[in-house]
Amino acid sequence: MSPISARLSPAMQVVTTAVRKAGRRLLRDFGEVEQLQVSVKGPSDFVSTADLRAEQTLREELTKARPAFAFLMEESGASGSEDWEWRWVVDPLDGTTNFLHGIPHWAISVGIEKRIEPGRTEIMAGVIYNPASDELFWAEKGVGAFLNDKRLRVSGRREMKDAVFATGIPFGGVPRKAEFSAVLNRIMPQVAGVRRFGAAALDLAWVAAGRYEGFWELNLNKWDIAAGLILVKEAGGFVTDPDGGDAYAHGNVVAGNPHLHPKLREVVAEGIAAVQARQAG
Repeated sequence: MSPISARLSPAMQVVTTAVRKAGRRLLRDFGEVEQLQVSVKGPSDFVSTADLRAEQTLREELTKARPAFAFLMEESGASGSEDWEWRWVVDPLDGTTNFLHGIPHWAISVGIEKRIEPGRTEIMAGVIYNPASDELFWAEKGVGAFLNDKRLRVSGRREMKDAVFATGIPFGGVPRKAEFSAVLNRIMPQVAGVRRFGAAALDLAWVAAGRYEGFWELNLNKWDIAAGLILVKEAGGFVTDPDGGDAYAHGNVVAGNPHLHPKLREVVAEGIAAVQARQAG
């Protein structure tokens, strides 16, 4: 048994097997990316045959192992019992635009969500896998966060001037571009750098790994962030919305290490407030 397998719960062994199988197929398609059949869902929002095949592979593998679990998947939406206790939250290919342009920065993301009581759920575990680099990020509540078999901790940097943050840039018809610009204008003079690599799941995984001090983005979907949220938390970081509330509920995410999360959250909240005040006036 490998070191990573020895640490995994049965449910997580199911997920890692599924993402590795889907990843092998995606890698084959990535090697022939110029031949993929691609349809356009919207501005800069593509869906490829590779994306759909990966989702089908994940659905088949996860259903076979846990038939009672419901699904929330990027391409096919919600399925399964409406009164589910457990649910897979799946993005079969986060970073599709990178994938279609031959950029090896994309991932499969699977979160395991539990309904605690009516109206309240919690992400109990998550896996983010980049097949191009063979990096498997995973976390379980109370167990910790890991990259393959290495324990992860968020960055220990304390000063904004030393920090590198990640973000996502709104594109096409995506709303909140003015708010993004207001936040960016406030944060860039204060920090060592801002990165936009085009895969929110990996951005969160990299916060957990200490590669970034933090990450912010607005209007994300549950499948973009489910696995990443528990990775950051189990690595010792914090994840909230800009007001300090539940990021998963609204899709507005501010993640960071314990020292810089409050400062990043403050800057993001100030930028949003400034735009809203201008629009109201």
